[in-house]
Amino acid sequence: MRQIGTTDLSVFPVSLGTNVFGWTADKETSFAVLDAYVEGGGNFIDTADVYPYWATGEPTSETIIGEWLAGRGDRDSLVLATKVGMLDGLRGLAPATIRTAVEDSLRRLRTDYIDLYWAHVDDPDTPLVETLAAFDALVKEGKVRYVGASNYGAGRLAEALKTSDEEGLVRYVALQQPYNLVERDYEGELRDVVAGEGLSSTPYSGLARGFLTGKYRPGVDVDSPRAGKAAEYLETERGPRTLQALAKVAAEHGSAPASVALAWLAAQPTVAAPLASARNVEQLRPLMEAATLTLSDAELALLDRASRP
Repeated sequence: MRQIGTTDLSVFPVSLGTNVFGWTADKETSFAVLDAYVEGGGNFIDTADVYPYWATGEPTSETIIGEWLAGRGDRDSLVLATKVGMLDGLRGLAPATIRTAVEDSLRRLRTDYIDLYWAHVDDPDTPLVETLAAFDALVKEGKVRYVGASNYGAGRLAEALKTSDEEGLVRYVALQQPYNLVERDYEGELRDVVAGEGLSSTPYSGLARGFLTGKYRPGVDVDSPRAGKAAEYLETERGPRTLQALAKVAAEHGSAPASVALAWLAAQPTVAAPLASARNVEQLRPLMEAATLTLSDAELALLDRASRP
C-alpha cells in the first residue's frame, strides 16, 4: 500500500480509473471489473461527476459505482475519489457550484462521505480563497475527508497551497495530472512543487491512451475509441523506441507491456498510485500485476533513456 501525501489514506499502488463505466463498459461489465479489482487487493477507485457525460449525457460512472457500493456494504474499506468542476451546468469552482456538485455526487455514489474530492480543473475566474473555503467547509462537515488538485499548473498549485496556509484552510494533499513514459512534462517545476510541499501524485493517462499496452504497431488497426490519439505516438521518434524497450523488459519478466509501463510510473518520485482504466476484466489483469512488479535499476534506466525526449 502507498500513502497519499501526509494523510492517512493508504491506497493500492494502482488506482482504478472509471471513466469508461457506462461508456465502453456496460453496468454488468463495470460491476465485474470493480469486483475483480477489490478481490485482487485494490481499494482506490477514482471517478468524476463528468464521467462519461460526453458519451451518455449523464454522470453514469458515479451512478454505477453507487449501485455497486450499495450491494457490497463495505464502504469503509475503500478509498473513493471523485471530482467537481467540468460537468455541464456545474462548471468551475465557485462555492455554490461545489456545494451543489458534492451533494449530487454523494447521492449518486450512495455514500455519506468522499475520501478524496478533486478540483477537476483550475478555475481562474474564482478566487482561490473562495474555492478553498468551500472545500474546507465540506471537510469540517464530514462530507469530504481530503481534497486534491487536478490539472493545475505549478504556479497556481503553489499559490493555492500558500493561500491555504495563510488563511488556515484545508490544503490540497495530492495532484492529478497526465504522466506516462511518452508524456513527461510533469518532470519539472510541477513535480518540484508536489515534492517540496509534501503532496503525492496520482497521474492519469498512465498508458498513454492505450499506446503503452503494446498493441499499437505501424500498419496495425486497433479497435478502440482512443486508437486515433494513441497511434499518434507512433509518429514520434521515441514512440517506437519506447515500445521496444517495454517489450524487452516485459519479456524478461513474463509480463505485459502495460504492467511494465505502470510499474515504471509507480516507481517515479512523488507518484503514489497511477490511474488506469479497464473496459473488462481481461484488461484489468495487467493493471493489477503492475502493483506487485518491481523493476530493477537497470530496467528503469533503460525505459528512461528510451522514452526521454
